[in-house]
Amino acid sequence: MNSQTQEYLSGFRNHHATEALSGALPKGRNSPQRCPYGLYAEQLSGSAFTAPRSQNLRSWLYRIRPSVAQSAYRPVSVAMLATAPADKPAADPNQMRWNPRPLPDKSTDFIEGLMTIAVNGDASMQTGCGVHLYTLNRNMDQRFLYNADGEFLIVPQLGALTLRTELGLLDVMAGEIAVIPRGIKFQVQLGHDTEAARGYICENYGSPFELPGLGPIGANGLANPRDFLTPVASYEDISGNFELIAKFSGQLWATKLDHSPLDVVAWHGNYAPYKYDLANFNTINTVSFDHPDPSIFTVLTSASETPGTANVDFVIFPPRWMVAEETFRPPYFHRNLMSEFMGLIHGEYDAKAEGFLPGGGSLHNRMSPHGPDAETFERASSAELAPQRLRDTLAFMFESRYVFQPTPAALDADFRQHDYVNVWAGLKSHFTPDQR
Repeated sequence: MNSQTQEYLSGFRNHHATEALSGALPKGRNSPQRCPYGLYAEQLSGSAFTAPRSQNLRSWLYRIRPSVAQSAYRPVSVAMLATAPADKPAADPNQMRWNPRPLPDKSTDFIEGLMTIAVNGDASMQTGCGVHLYTLNRNMDQRFLYNADGEFLIVPQLGALTLRTELGLLDVMAGEIAVIPRGIKFQVQLGHDTEAARGYICENYGSPFELPGLGPIGANGLANPRDFLTPVASYEDISGNFELIAKFSGQLWATKLDHSPLDVVAWHGNYAPYKYDLANFNTINTVSFDHPDPSIFTVLTSASETPGTANVDFVIFPPRWMVAEETFRPPYFHRNLMSEFMGLIHGEYDAKAEGFLPGGGSLHNRMSPHGPDAETFERASSAELAPQRLRDTLAFMFESRYVFQPTPAALDADFRQHDYVNVWAGLKSHFTPDQR
């Protein structure tokens, strides 16, 4: 790119204007007869043209070559990548859990290292989501990717990534997240001092992620808009042999380019990639009694047509104080209308004594019971109810109104814990009808 110093613009879905060359942004007209510096004007729309102004997503890009300067697409395949709707196997109510996916033992880039755990909804109908794992140990040097099926919410767990997008650079490490909106071209490289990387992806087929409403919480709390960072314009003007991969209708398609697609010299709008440091999340919790519902930990939400019932929520469980009086502290036993995939970035999750490892994941589908394991329940039931600080922990959840359908690759993975249900086998009756 033209600049080695990465800068960011602040604010969630603000209208930004940024240029890598002074005067590259046209004045007063988005598509003038002649753009400055001989650039091409190209609009990137993330919503319908007629979407309400508050929900209308679009950016104007001023680039060296327009995106149509490419060859015809040809299909390519990635063995363990899937998109909803999945034909088989049928979803089932069994609780599932996986150990961390092993890092690759051969040269693997981001695209080659994608593995789908589960999908739901229908990407062609813009409903539901997919849950993927990524592993890589090689940069995408001559390859680029864009996703027409949905936006990528990337959750690094091990190692840092540099996301080189057509609107600028994002450096993302474990403890941060990045969102690459639908249609934006990007390239994944290993970050500073990173030889191999691993993490999670929520591929959101539905409405774009947005900040949840705060309701009675008021004006402050949860994720603050100003803490979301968007890249400044940064371009490269390079000729050569490049490949652009498009994820379209569940299939990967490749086209050849004679130039780098990261040639946007200036842009303005509110449709852009962004990153967020999860340490900036302002946790809201109880100061009296009862364990609060996990909805208070929502960072981003993708709305559905049913108010209050998300297409998919991104929820985190960060370090925090627990101060509830006479209250069971870990998450309670639960059956839920929503389906939940959980992952662990680092530390320990307070509802599990062992077996839920950083880089691993668990799946609890609609109305399947889940909650603390036997050891955690016994320990928490007799713990001293003093203020407690949960340290060195960061877990998250992709929660969706649609049932997750695990892929054959996930069901047959050698790192799946087939005995996961046994963590609740030690829960015995404490019922004493003659003594309260």
